[in-house]
Amino acid sequence: MDQNGLSSFLLGLGVGVGIGMLFAPKSGKETREVIKNKAGESTDYLKQRSTEIKQTASEWVDKGKDALGRQKENIADAMEAGRQAYREAVGHEAPPAAEGTAN
Repeated sequence: MDQNGLSSFLLGLGVGVGIGMLFAPKSGKETREVIKNKAGESTDYLKQRSTEIKQTASEWVDKGKDALGRQKENIADAMEAGRQAYREAVGHEAPPAAEGTAN
């Protein structure tokens, strides 16, 4: 069951429990107390899930940053290898990059 299915199931379960309690043969005060307790449990569950989701998202961001850093290093290495191959093919150093001096 995916996360959306699980969330839908738990929501339906909570609604069903709430409706069942409303029709339960308990006094109004007892029923309100049970509903209050269940609402508190639901709040705790949602806080826990949001913390887990934040941690997961943070981990994915960190993995993405690491992958990006590796790709930058690979590109820099490939560019340097290309420069070296050019130098070897031409037999001398490549001309320096344009430094932006306009006359």
